[in-house]
Amino acid sequence: MKKDIIRFECAIAETIGELEADDQSLLNQAAEAAKNAWAPYSKFRVGAAVRLENGIIVTGNNQENPAYPSGLCAERVALFYASSQYPGVAVSAIAITATSSISPVTRPIPPCGACRQVMSDTENRFHKDMRVIMRGQQGPVMICDNMKSLLPLSFIDEYLPK
Repeated sequence: MKKDIIRFECAIAETIGELEADDQSLLNQAAEAAKNAWAPYSKFRVGAAVRLENGIIVTGNNQENPAYPSGLCAERVALFYASSQYPGVAVSAIAITATSSISPVTRPIPPCGACRQVMSDTENRFHKDMRVIMRGQQGPVMICDNMKSLLPLSFIDEYLPK
């Protein structure tokens, strides 16, 4: 049996000020969206901002429910809204950030597995890379050029029977 190493590559900016202005703006819009999250149980507010290929920005935030599986993550809220309102328009970037009233979030917040799969499918559907920008409420920013970096062995539609 042969072993192989699968790596991912992302850039790290020590501060948001190192980012280009449009990426800073996208992260700031994600932070604003996080303020409106419904997170009474976890106290962990997540915001996402999606930049569409046509320049439109769509935001979303996490929506909790006491039956935890019934809630929805910020990334999926934003992506599903973007897809429903702007069908056929590719996503060029998504910014994700989180805050907590329990303790400061000081490192980049990666998407959960379900969100990674949805993000991968979004990228695959349009055959266009989607930048992923992640940050806590303070601290460094992680930027990945595409979802293949975050989910290198993603399940894509090519695996389904035609």
